[in-house]
Amino acid sequence: MACRQLTVCFRMLQTHVTPAHLLVRHSDKTCATGASKTGSIEVFTEIQTELTRIDGLARYAQSYECLGIQKQPVRSLPHVISPIDFPAGASKAAGIIRSKDWSPTSLGPIQHWPAALKSTLNLLLNSPESMYLLWGPELVFFHNDAYAPILGPRQRGAIGSPVAELWADVWDQVAPLAADALAGTPCRYVDMPLSMARFGEVEQTWWSFSFSPVIDENGVIAGVFCITNETTQHVLDHHALRDSERKRLELIDKLVRQERQQTARLKQRTLELNTFWEMSPDPLAILDFNGMFLRVNPAWTVILGRTEQELVGSSIMTLLHPDDVGNTRSALKHTVNQVLPLFENRYQHVDGTYHWFGWTAAPGNGIIFALGKHLTHEKQRIEALHIAEEALRQSQKMEAVGQLTGGLAHDFNNLLMGVTGNMELLLSRIRQERFTELDRYINAALEGSRRAASLTHRLLAFSRRQTLAPKATDVDVLIAGMDELIRRTVGPAIDMQVVASRGLWSTLVDPHQLENSLLNLCLNARDAMPDGGRLLIQTANRQLNASAATQYELPPGRYVELSVTDTGTGMAKEVIDRAFDPFFTTKPTGMGTGLGLSMIYGFARQSGGGVRIGSTLGEGSRICIVLPMHEGDAETVALDEGLLTIAPQSAGDETILVVDDEPAVRLLIAELLEDLGYAVLQAERGADALVVLQSKAAIDLLITDVGLPGGMNGRQVADAAREVRPDLKVLFVTGYAENAALAHDTLEPGMYVLPKPFAIAELIGRVTELLEGE
Repeated sequence: MACRQLTVCFRMLQTHVTPAHLLVRHSDKTCATGASKTGSIEVFTEIQTELTRIDGLARYAQSYECLGIQKQPVRSLPHVISPIDFPAGASKAAGIIRSKDWSPTSLGPIQHWPAALKSTLNLLLNSPESMYLLWGPELVFFHNDAYAPILGPRQRGAIGSPVAELWADVWDQVAPLAADALAGTPCRYVDMPLSMARFGEVEQTWWSFSFSPVIDENGVIAGVFCITNETTQHVLDHHALRDSERKRLELIDKLVRQERQQTARLKQRTLELNTFWEMSPDPLAILDFNGMFLRVNPAWTVILGRTEQELVGSSIMTLLHPDDVGNTRSALKHTVNQVLPLFENRYQHVDGTYHWFGWTAAPGNGIIFALGKHLTHEKQRIEALHIAEEALRQSQKMEAVGQLTGGLAHDFNNLLMGVTGNMELLLSRIRQERFTELDRYINAALEGSRRAASLTHRLLAFSRRQTLAPKATDVDVLIAGMDELIRRTVGPAIDMQVVASRGLWSTLVDPHQLENSLLNLCLNARDAMPDGGRLLIQTANRQLNASAATQYELPPGRYVELSVTDTGTGMAKEVIDRAFDPFFTTKPTGMGTGLGLSMIYGFARQSGGGVRIGSTLGEGSRICIVLPMHEGDAETVALDEGLLTIAPQSAGDETILVVDDEPAVRLLIAELLEDLGYAVLQAERGADALVVLQSKAAIDLLITDVGLPGGMNGRQVADAAREVRPDLKVLFVTGYAENAALAHDTLEPGMYVLPKPFAIAELIGRVTELLEGE
């Protein structure tokens, strides 16, 4: 609370009573109210009324006058200040005042100072509170020791200086307050901001002031008395506390807003999820790890006709198709620890029918979240599509069969005409005993037979039913072995180049069929360049990605590529689309069968590879065969030069069992082998052969047809024979090598396949190889 300046209203009772007799007491019990907190004090005027002097010592009677306070006695002072000593006390500031020569100043010699000034200074100098006094027209500055730290570097020469000079940096801010006090209006300010220069820089400071007018003996305001305290740290602490409180409130407000926003978002999210849950046409479910329904959405009722009340609390096992229970239990165990990928099973409708579902599920908080898809209609559509595709394929197959049978009929009629005609002429000449030039008719009939056999082999390749003897093959080595043959075949007008690939991978393929395919491609290229051109045979290692592999209808992976490129006439798109069809050819009549490319396509597909044609009409063609890479070293492959040439042989003493349901073929083979000195046993059916094989007869070689009547084919006969005769050699002779009978085109050691029709020399060669263990 603001202090009240006590106006000193007295008059001299005696002329010898001086203002020095005025004393000020500062007592925390009687004269200071709240000074420790505000720095303000109440000022009391002690009036000396004792006028008697004894030996230079005065005896005083004391009385007090204070506005609003009744007079009351004061306790004895701890010591008595002499009214002669001025300024009173031993403070540093008092010493400065006593030592300073005041004569040149506006205040004049200290002895002539008015009593009001002296009494006020005695009050100021002996107070523990920081105070200063401004006196006279120049507002001369006085301070006590408690105020000295505030001055800092200004302390030197501060006492006696005009305040406007001493505090020039803040006087503009403080002057209005002092002016109010000089006008008779006491004032008090708490935490007043002041920008002041101290310690070499301008600082923002805060102060509490109490300005009071000082009235001299004549009742005139002669000065300003100020009690002040610096509250900078208090204000900064308050500001910091206020900022901290503000930030705390802002943080609380922010957290409250975030909480409200999160609550609103959660509410909105819950609403959205509930909406999706209710509206989803797909079945959604929450289950425990045992498969019990904890919650289901309405889609279950739509799809299965079962209500939520029926399903919740029941086990999914009660609704599953019996065949799906085991897989579903495994799926539940899988979902305990990880996400379940797409999984399918069947649930029973209320009408007893079963519906297909596809599921994705994930664990969370001890339960399973399952998202389903009703697949029944989709599976029905897929099944209908498969039926339609199969019908289309069957239709296309029938169309191809029509073309095939027409072509076969035409070609075989011509071939049979050549064979039967020459045989009839041969028979006629023999009857006429005209034996000259008989070999001409025989050779013509044999040529027709060979052409028919070649046509049959091509048909088997197209149908992917030919018997393959795959070996790890180095395609570059194979091409090098055929180089001279191909150059002679295409002729000197064709510039042929071969570009081998360094480090080419090997591939598991029938080398003789690959030779045949390459030769066919080169012949087609030659025919496409009637006026000559350039033929390029090239190999490469290829890593087919998903996109590239799709063009060959193959899975991605590593493949060996063999390509044949020509600069011929090229092919139009409609020709490329039909290039692999059987009997389709663009060559003139009599120059092609239309089975070359279809045979190559069938061989490549049967070998795990594919074929692709790239061509532009008028710009040439490029045909690529890709075959799967084989891990392993390539085997050395000899060039197939046609029928085997067998040197004259000595008579054999081995026993051979011949099994064939065609008497003519069986008798032909038996007679041929007997002519060579072999002992021959014969059987028409598989069961008859087993009787012989299970006997004690010595049998060194089994020659059997694959397609036998009576429920047991040739492969089954061979397998049964190997059980009782593990080292028995087997030669299959067949006109139609069924994959099932030949164990997917792979033969065990000591087994060989000889396709019908075959040359007698070829049969003899294969028999010799097997019996000699080659």
